[in-house]
Amino acid sequence: MSRLAQSKASPVAAKRDGRMGATGAQDEVCPVCKSSRYMNPNLRFLVNPECYHKMCESCVDRIFSHGPAQCPIPGCTRTLRKHRFREQTFEDIRVEREVDIRKRVAAVFNKREEEFEELRDYNDYLNEVEDITFNLVNGIDLAETNRRFEEYERAHAAEIKENERLAKQEKMSFSQKQKAERQLARERREAARREEEAERRELEEGRRDLVNRLASGQDPDKVERQGQVQLKKRLDRQAAATRQQELRAADEAARTGAPFIKGLKARPTKSKEPERPVDPFGGMRIEPKYFSLQDEYLWSGVQETKKDVRHMAGGYDVRDYTQRSLVAAFSGFGVFVAEEIEERERGGVNERELATMRSDVGLKDSGMADASR
Repeated sequence: MSRLAQSKASPVAAKRDGRMGATGAQDEVCPVCKSSRYMNPNLRFLVNPECYHKMCESCVDRIFSHGPAQCPIPGCTRTLRKHRFREQTFEDIRVEREVDIRKRVAAVFNKREEEFEELRDYNDYLNEVEDITFNLVNGIDLAETNRRFEEYERAHAAEIKENERLAKQEKMSFSQKQKAERQLARERREAARREEEAERRELEEGRRDLVNRLASGQDPDKVERQGQVQLKKRLDRQAAATRQQELRAADEAARTGAPFIKGLKARPTKSKEPERPVDPFGGMRIEPKYFSLQDEYLWSGVQETKKDVRHMAGGYDVRDYTQRSLVAAFSGFGVFVAEEIEERERGGVNERELATMRSDVGLKDSGMADASR
């Protein structure tokens, strides 16, 4: 066949098979018997998830009907079985393979979100599943990935079966709920249709009755009042019917059950601990180390200040002054100038280290050092 004839025949073959894309007729040729869909429009191609090599249904029946056999594609050593052959769903065989791998991984790694207490743990689990899937799809470190996959499957066999059972139960309940909702919708439509038909007949009968009354010579005002009364009764009946339908719909929704709500596992509630007193100093000790502050000091300056209204009126406390004076007086304890000079002359410490040592000693002397140190 010439190239021009092939280019003209390809659209015809594509019309005969909607799954055929722009790859041409070569993808529609069986690699075993060389049968073409162009010559046989009813030709069906099957693939096996063991190797994903495509071949026609006739070759599958001829080669694998008597039992497992090696794949007839040159270079493939996989052993195939007939019952595993199926039609290709996606045009790209790589997509077909990835979908199968993801289904296989999802059947084993089927933990649910409500089994985790922290969202971070659930995200880490999903990330691990995606890493395994990526390695299997792209053939990265297959031995280690398959080992992790099999170990997880053996270690969590009971959980996998339980989650599979729950998934089937949810799917069945959801299907039943959808079926009940469709049935209820059909009943509502049928009831609305019957109600519209009854209202139309009643309206037609009322119109004919009105014409007959006016034709018989009755008072028009009286006829109008009677018509208004009948209209009010009809509206009341419609409102009652609508209310009854709403009640039936609410009862049906309650009977079918509430929708499934998924989320993280509920954490066990812990008993609240009593609140601790606030520590404004953050654990710093403020008790003096070398002295104890007294309530009274027999010093004329302190006694006169305590009696002076000008000092005490603003909330001044003499104890603050006495404490500050004592801290300043005792702040030099533990500092030996001779030792510092000797260390500096030997070059053991520099000025910065010496200043740090002095500040540490001052803090310890004043009792302001951290309690944890």
